[in-house]
Amino acid sequence: MIEVTPGDKLKFIGCEVLYREACSLAAASRHQVDVEFLQKGLHDLPTAEMRADLQRVIDVAAGAQGDRPYKAILLGYARCSDGVVGLQARSIPLVIPKAHDCITLFFGSRRAYQEYFDAHVGTYFHTSGWVERNNPRIPGRQGVNDRLGLGRSLAELTEQYGAENAQFILETLGDGLQNYRRVCYIEMGTLDESELIRTSQARAAERGWEFERRRGDWSLLRKLFEGPWDEDFLIVPPGATIAPRNDGEILGLGGPA
Repeated sequence: MIEVTPGDKLKFIGCEVLYREACSLAAASRHQVDVEFLQKGLHDLPTAEMRADLQRVIDVAAGAQGDRPYKAILLGYARCSDGVVGLQARSIPLVIPKAHDCITLFFGSRRAYQEYFDAHVGTYFHTSGWVERNNPRIPGRQGVNDRLGLGRSLAELTEQYGAENAQFILETLGDGLQNYRRVCYIEMGTLDESELIRTSQARAAERGWEFERRRGDWSLLRKLFEGPWDEDFLIVPPGATIAPRNDGEILGLGGPA
């Protein structure tokens, strides 16, 4: 357990999908929270590359403490593509939600997300961050989807492989979204989201998908910024690493890297 008191310094490192929510919570926090965001496309990089990028940012934060060190580094990630697996806490403990993916953070709990997921198979989720920061590509770096051809248009594939082969590639590999049938927009209320919701509806309509608008839950995100870091979070002490777990805990502690 980490004891935090008002005014303690915390560092938040998270995916830019959480930008509006994280900034809102940091601004209202009783703690001093420094925030840093990494591009959404990090999720599409090979696991080792995502892990290396996150570790570099964690190490910079741990080495730039100054006169008032951070009490903890808060990770705005989940077990996304296993990119957090193997991350090591240096001199500062890490705090990360026990969640399969970041959508859990908008549902408020693992249980709420799992119940919705089980009842609505084939749902693609949108939030303000997912709509506003929709470009998954990191300049100069090729993600997994691009390497498989899933991130390329029919025109791009036709230019390289010819019309017949391009059509075969798309029909065989799909576009990465062939198993989805509906969009659920999670409204968090950080701004007037009317325009973003209309964009989300339009994207669903383009594919002939159902659309749902759902009110989000701040509970888990608020606890990440304020504490207490209870059973919903993994606390990684200095020297330990994040390890995967194939049970309800999702994440656990590993030994030194």
